Amino acid sequence: MHKTRPTLVIAVALVGLVFAIWLGMRVSGADLPLLIADPGPTVRWLSPILKGLTDVAIAGTIGTLALAAWGLPEGSAELRKALNIATGFGFAWVILGLVSAVFRYSAIADLPVDGSNHFSQGLWQFLTEVPLGQALATSLIFGALAATGSLLASSLRSTLFVAGISMAGLVPLALTGHAAGQANHAVAVNAQGLHLLAISIWLGGLIALLLLRGDELVARYSTLALFAFGVTAVSGIASAWVRIIKPSDLFTPYGALVLAKVAILVVLGLFGYLYRSRLMATEVKARFTKLALIELGFMGLAAGFGTALSVSAPPDSQGGYEQLTPAQILTGEKLPPELTPMRWLTAWNFDILWITICLLLAGLYLYGVYTLRKRGDSWPVYRTASWLAGLALLFYITSGSMNLYEHYLFSVHMIAHMLLTMAVPVLLVPGAPVTLISRAAHKRQDESRGLREWVLWAVHTPWARFFGNPLVSAAMFASSLVVFYFTPVFGWATRDHLGHEWMVVHFLITGYLFVQSLIGADPGPKLASYPIRLMVLILTLTFHAFFGLALMQGTTLLLPDWFGAMGRTWGATPLDDQQTGGAIAWGIGELPSAVLTIIVSRQWFKADQREQKRLDRASDRTGNQDIEDYNAMLAKLAGRKEDN
Repeated sequence: MHKTRPTLVIAVALVGLVFAIWLGMRVSGADLPLLIADPGPTVRWLSPILKGLTDVAIAGTIGTLALAAWGLPEGSAELRKALNIATGFGFAWVILGLVSAVFRYSAIADLPVDGSNHFSQGLWQFLTEVPLGQALATSLIFGALAATGSLLASSLRSTLFVAGISMAGLVPLALTGHAAGQANHAVAVNAQGLHLLAISIWLGGLIALLLLRGDELVARYSTLALFAFGVTAVSGIASAWVRIIKPSDLFTPYGALVLAKVAILVVLGLFGYLYRSRLMATEVKARFTKLALIELGFMGLAAGFGTALSVSAPPDSQGGYEQLTPAQILTGEKLPPELTPMRWLTAWNFDILWITICLLLAGLYLYGVYTLRKRGDSWPVYRTASWLAGLALLFYITSGSMNLYEHYLFSVHMIAHMLLTMAVPVLLVPGAPVTLISRAAHKRQDESRGLREWVLWAVHTPWARFFGNPLVSAAMFASSLVVFYFTPVFGWATRDHLGHEWMVVHFLITGYLFVQSLIGADPGPKLASYPIRLMVLILTLTFHAFFGLALMQGTTLLLPDWFGAMGRTWGATPLDDQQTGGAIAWGIGELPSAVLTIIVSRQWFKADQREQKRLDRASDRTGNQDIEDYNAMLAKLAGRKEDN
């Protein structure tokens, strides 16, 4: 790559950003004075521009840290330079974000920006008590942590940790804007979060690539950009789906901006194709730099149109107002029809987050199998089938009828819980994904860390050894039931979207660790002896049975202000349904438990066979000397008995 002046890189991104914001607001009418409480043209224009600048700073922070953790060698000068760049973007995130929050408050409160006590007190109240202000303030805290962490970081591990902190700063932003008040709240929030993450890695990574000027980084950035492109496309479609209700909405000003973003995404996809098919292959570095700058300009346009969309009103396709039902007040959605056997198969409530995760995990796994077979290595078919079956079940749990009805029926929630924590891991663990990655992924030779290096590092950390211990994993697996259902955590996971997603992750991870500690084939902590594994399995299942029995005999509703206030007119009463859930907790684990018992017993039997064969071979090598020694020992013992 030719050297590129930092000012040129930043200018290209910002010019495209500001131009797209101006054009988008003019097209959508967001630049026009409000009929009520208009903040004035200065605030009306500066508020979205500052928001867009803050978004670029956030992208610069996240993208630089992600590219550094993925592509730069440990202890290199380039790593230190990348961390310095991330520090600068991080502090810009905080400063611009704070100024943006001031103007957001000014626009909402219809107050001029000044230093009066009235304005400052209102601003403080906005940042500490109003949900939108709290989200902006929380994001600023993460930005400050990312900036400080980048300044202090010196290794790839610390870089990865700080990258995770910076990405967490996107969560409160995903919960604001149009997504916060959308009817399809879960889809809107997840799509917004995925979109922000993918764009940040894509845009920020390209800025970092041009600033770092590393030829070896081009291919590694291209890999990140490929995944970011796919996630951006999927999340963008999901976002448009919940806002563009009918085809005619595409012909509104809002729809025109959506189509403009789609067109830019197609153009950016062509840039990625040129990278991979031509420029990277022919190493035309001068052309690459020019093309990257053009791509950066288009990314600035996409970010600008996205900002303009965030301050523009979506098409009003709902058609008037209606009296909200109790279910709508609690969940934001209408009460679905009664759950029938057919609706177990036909009812869907798609979760774009888990759809994306399942597709990525399936695609990476199949690509790994393809890589092995392409070079002549084998991979067991049953492992591939088990992995894909586990992902298919995970997809159904998170996007099928259970994801729809678990908000209204405790029994359905319990089925989803048991399947997530027992059935899905029993299918995923035999897939041995870590082993596949270690064999299929390219091994880095320059002290940097790719997928293979990061995964192998993760499974050999002290934390992995601790939580992978069968006693610890079993304790987490069992205690999660009590901690989750008999503390306020259950209410948070039921009412709050972020809590719901945490619940899915928690159940899945604890179940995976437990099953891995029993039958795992992947590298990691040393597995316990087979008798201990069977004992741990039996004790854990006994605890599950007592938990299910407690729910079956319970006469108090766990969440009366939720399940008891839903206004459900069909199905069992909330308490009867909860007791049914207890029976499910007791009984549904029998099949996965039986499978685990069979697998552990079979592994034990095979291990004994291997040990016996080893002893037989050793005996053959010594001319059965061990047998003669054993017989001599028996004779000696018999002689002692005769003497006595």
